[in-house]
Amino acid sequence: MADENEAQPHLHTTHPAIVKRLNRATGHLRSIVEMIESGRPCTDIAMQLHAVERAIISAKRTLIQDHLSHCLAGDGPQAKQAMAEFQAISRYL
Repeated sequence: MADENEAQPHLHTTHPAIVKRLNRATGHLRSIVEMIESGRPCTDIAMQLHAVERAIISAKRTLIQDHLSHCLAGDGPQAKQAMAEFQAISRYL
Protein backbone atom coordinates (compact mmCIF):
# COMPACT_ATOMS: atom_id res chain seq x y z
CA MET A 1 0.00 0.00 0.00
CA ALA A 2 1.40 3.42 -0.97
CA ASP A 3 2.02 6.03 1.66
CA GLU A 4 -0.51 8.87 1.34
CA ASN A 5 2.27 11.42 1.85
CA GLU A 6 4.38 10.14 -1.06
CA ALA A 7 4.53 12.61 -3.89
CA GLN A 8 2.97 11.47 -7.13
CA PRO A 9 4.66 12.39 -10.41
CA HIS A 10 3.55 15.87 -11.32
CA LEU A 11 4.83 16.75 -14.78
CA HIS A 12 3.98 19.61 -17.10
CA THR A 13 5.02 20.30 -20.67
CA THR A 14 7.33 23.10 -19.47
CA HIS A 15 9.32 20.87 -17.11
CA PRO A 16 11.84 19.60 -19.71
CA ALA A 17 12.66 23.18 -20.72
CA ILE A 18 13.03 24.17 -17.07
CA VAL A 19 15.35 21.22 -16.42
CA LYS A 20 17.40 22.14 -19.49
CA ARG A 21 17.70 25.74 -18.28
CA LEU A 22 18.71 24.63 -14.78
CA ASN A 23 21.26 22.15 -16.13
CA ARG A 24 22.77 24.94 -18.22
CA ALA A 25 22.89 27.16 -15.11
CA THR A 26 24.59 24.34 -13.19
CA GLY A 27 27.32 24.14 -15.82
CA HIS A 28 27.61 27.89 -15.81
CA LEU A 29 28.06 27.86 -12.02
CA ARG A 30 30.89 25.35 -12.35
CA SER A 31 32.58 27.72 -14.79
CA ILE A 32 32.16 30.58 -12.33
CA VAL A 33 33.81 28.55 -9.58
CA GLU A 34 36.74 27.97 -11.95
CA MET A 35 36.85 31.71 -12.67
CA ILE A 36 37.07 32.45 -8.94
CA GLU A 37 39.71 29.79 -8.37
CA SER A 38 41.84 31.09 -11.25
CA GLY A 39 41.69 34.68 -10.00
CA ARG A 40 39.58 36.25 -12.74
CA PRO A 41 38.47 39.87 -12.20
CA CYS A 42 35.52 40.38 -9.85
CA THR A 43 33.58 42.30 -12.50
CA ASP A 44 33.74 39.30 -14.86
CA ILE A 45 32.60 36.98 -12.08
CA ALA A 46 29.78 39.31 -11.03
CA MET A 47 28.55 39.52 -14.62
CA GLN A 48 28.47 35.72 -14.91
CA LEU A 49 26.73 35.37 -11.53
CA HIS A 50 24.12 37.83 -12.73
CA ALA A 51 23.52 35.70 -15.83
CA VAL A 52 23.03 32.57 -13.72
CA GLU A 53 20.73 34.43 -11.34
CA ARG A 54 18.56 35.59 -14.27
CA ALA A 55 18.40 32.04 -15.65
CA ILE A 56 17.23 30.69 -12.30
CA ILE A 57 14.68 33.47 -11.90
CA SER A 58 13.38 32.71 -15.39
CA ALA A 59 13.07 29.00 -14.55
CA LYS A 60 11.23 29.85 -11.32
CA ARG A 61 8.87 32.21 -13.11
CA THR A 62 8.10 29.62 -15.80
CA LEU A 63 7.39 26.98 -13.17
CA ILE A 64 5.09 29.29 -11.17
CA GLN A 65 3.21 30.49 -14.26
CA ASP A 66 2.73 26.92 -15.45
CA HIS A 67 1.51 25.83 -12.02
CA LEU A 68 -0.97 28.70 -11.92
CA SER A 69 -2.26 27.89 -15.39
CA HIS A 70 -2.61 24.15 -14.95
CA CYS A 71 -3.07 23.45 -11.27
CA LEU A 72 -4.88 26.43 -9.78
CA ALA A 73 -6.99 27.76 -12.62
CA GLY A 74 -10.73 27.70 -12.00
CA ASP A 75 -13.74 27.90 -14.26
CA GLY A 76 -15.78 30.95 -15.10
CA PRO A 77 -14.90 34.44 -16.26
CA GLN A 78 -14.21 35.85 -12.78
CA ALA A 79 -11.81 33.03 -11.92
CA LYS A 80 -10.03 33.43 -15.25
CA GLN A 81 -9.73 37.20 -14.77
CA ALA A 82 -8.40 36.79 -11.23
CA MET A 83 -5.90 34.19 -12.47
CA ALA A 84 -4.74 36.49 -15.29
CA GLU A 85 -4.21 39.34 -12.83
CA PHE A 86 -2.33 37.07 -10.44
CA GLN A 87 -0.12 35.79 -13.26
CA ALA A 88 0.62 39.36 -14.31
CA ILE A 89 1.64 40.45 -10.83
CA SER A 90 3.60 37.25 -10.14
CA ARG A 91 6.12 38.38 -12.76
CA TYR A 92 7.44 40.74 -10.11
CA LEU A 93 8.11 38.01 -7.53
